[in-house]
Amino acid sequence: MGHTPTFLDRHFPLPPVQRVGLDRPAQWLKAGVGDLLANPLPSLAYGLLFSIGGDLILLGSLHEPYLFMTALSVFCLAGPLLAAGLYELSRLRAIGGPRPGFLDSLGNLGRNAPALTLYGLLIAVVAVLWEQVTAVSFSLIANQELGLSQMVNLLTTGEHQAFMATWLILGACLALLVFAFSVVSVPMILDRDADFVTAMATSLRAFFLNLETLVLWAGIIALLVFISFATLMVGLVFAMPVLGHATWHAYRELVK
Repeated sequence: MGHTPTFLDRHFPLPPVQRVGLDRPAQWLKAGVGDLLANPLPSLAYGLLFSIGGDLILLGSLHEPYLFMTALSVFCLAGPLLAAGLYELSRLRAIGGPRPGFLDSLGNLGRNAPALTLYGLLIAVVAVLWEQVTAVSFSLIANQELGLSQMVNLLTTGEHQAFMATWLILGACLALLVFAFSVVSVPMILDRDADFVTAMATSLRAFFLNLETLVLWAGIIALLVFISFATLMVGLVFAMPVLGHATWHAYRELVK
């Protein structure tokens, strides 16, 4: 199907974006599993790196538990950039030729380094701001050093329900906003050598043209990441490669 002209079309030379149905996330996951099975070693190597990184987050937040919740949010925000190597594996498989290895995917990431760097800087700024807001807010509410017991009380008692609800809603809105700008940005940067602004504008248009489908896709991603954290990162070894490859297929279907 075609796309409906939007405000962005009148200001940026963007590629066409098509509408897709609510059934497509399941197909993207299926295609992601296919890419994983077709080339398991480099894909699982990325998954293992994600898992180790997640375990380090857990260890680093033992004495400052609010950092765990912040780090979980940041992990979701930075996921599209961190999965760039998985997109590259899917891209190389799609164009044919010898089966790519882990080093092959890394070697091609510098092809459009300026745009990837700008995207990374944006995510870093958002992450730092969110961490500072979280730290100050929780400290003011707790009115003391925020240890594990105080954090558990904040989450389980009804004393600060309004604060917790507001914090969760703001975090979810921020994550969804970043998702809207990034759902196809990094794959497009790698695939078409697109500049930073064009990639993010295309991603934003794709998000609003497929609002229900991509909100569902965001929910699936968040659920799988949460389950992976709940399994002490073991699930991340498999979940991240599948999600990374699936995101590539989502991009290829959304952006023509």
